[in-house]
Amino acid sequence: MSSEFIKSLCALDSLKVSISGVRGIFGQDLNLSDIIKFCQNFSLLVKSKKCIVAQDTRPSSKILSEVAIASLMERGLDVYNLGIAPTPVAFRESRKYGSGVIITSSHNPLQWNGLKFIIDGRGINEKELEWITKENKFSKEKIGSEFQANSRYILDAIGLIGKVKGSPKVAIDVGGGAAFEVAPKMLEMLGCKIQKINGTPGISRRGPDPTSENLTELDQATKRCDIGFAFDLDGDRLVVVINGKKQTPDVTLGLGVAKALEIGYKHFVLSIDTSVSVEKFIKMHGGKALRSKVGEANVVDLMIKTHSQAGGEGSSAGFILPEFNMCRDGILTSGLIAAMLGTKTFTDVMKFMEQYFQLRSKVEVESRFHKKTLQILSDNMKKKYSEIVTLDGIKSIIDEDSWVLVRQSNTEHIIRISTESNDLRKAKDIQKQITELVNQSYEQARRSRYN
Repeated sequence: MSSEFIKSLCALDSLKVSISGVRGIFGQDLNLSDIIKFCQNFSLLVKSKKCIVAQDTRPSSKILSEVAIASLMERGLDVYNLGIAPTPVAFRESRKYGSGVIITSSHNPLQWNGLKFIIDGRGINEKELEWITKENKFSKEKIGSEFQANSRYILDAIGLIGKVKGSPKVAIDVGGGAAFEVAPKMLEMLGCKIQKINGTPGISRRGPDPTSENLTELDQATKRCDIGFAFDLDGDRLVVVINGKKQTPDVTLGLGVAKALEIGYKHFVLSIDTSVSVEKFIKMHGGKALRSKVGEANVVDLMIKTHSQAGGEGSSAGFILPEFNMCRDGILTSGLIAAMLGTKTFTDVMKFMEQYFQLRSKVEVESRFHKKTLQILSDNMKKKYSEIVTLDGIKSIIDEDSWVLVRQSNTEHIIRISTESNDLRKAKDIQKQITELVNQSYEQARRSRYN
């Protein structure tokens, strides 16, 4: 990144700006003026002069959506408004119109909100992010128009998945989010019997992020159902619950990968923080896996460059099937998994992944200390571990079945720690050691600033 770009990001204070989008606490870090600026800048990248707009169910999403639509229209774009719609639906429809803006902060707490940008059916890259955040000059444009948009997402997904056999009983916890209508309707049309939890938009008895929240109601429901699915507020993240047990995010990806292998796909891209069990399962079945930086845009970018057929992020429970959607698609994935219920493929991947233990935790670290903390941590980890990978953050390969990755979050004021081993005690020991090292490094970074 250029020095000017870095300076511009620093000027945004605690607003989180990355290829994953723009996120902040509405009225504190993120204001209406930010929405106007980013949307107007984004309009310069839209060659089609058409843009899909969608929103999640956060309290602030409606007003932010209205401002975003007005800002895009002012810059001459025709806006096709999906209203409340999941991120995967917006990505799918953006292929028709050429671009998209989604008002969401995904899995962040409710007081947060933000923007996700889509160009040509994919998330923005680093170069496009730089353009969106810089100061641009605008020429006068003819005001665009607003249209109500409809989606063929459900029919397209069913066409890919096919009918589900055996009428499985499926419990769905949409968390009051944007998937409240699309996910249950798709699964019903596929042939599943549905039990909805937190199905009213904007109302939920749990938090926005199913990967970290307790899913008590869903856990209980799955004891009477074949499987349970939980979505985040914009519907791109999916968590699987089986017989009262919440599965790790990597299991969601692993099941999606198993279905892709069953279809006949062999070339995959996995983020660097994805379980080694997923990579080993791919290789066992004659496939190949490349590793990318964390972030769905990074996974998709490497997929495009290498013509890979599927993959995703273990940490965000994100399976990506580029032929259908170039984003994490929790809704499509739920249908693909439902279609595997009772099959040998489903049993095989679950048994294989049960041999591994993934632990994901986080340490609260102010964003301004992220870089310095990781610099100090890197030196400390090099003294402790022999094999260090710096593709994204700091990853130590401890043995063929054990590793640890430390990286700063692009969406929150935290540093994430991902650990895995085929020995649970070993995984916990590694996690404890690295957590202590991160805290020590953070303290050193803070002291160095004030000395």
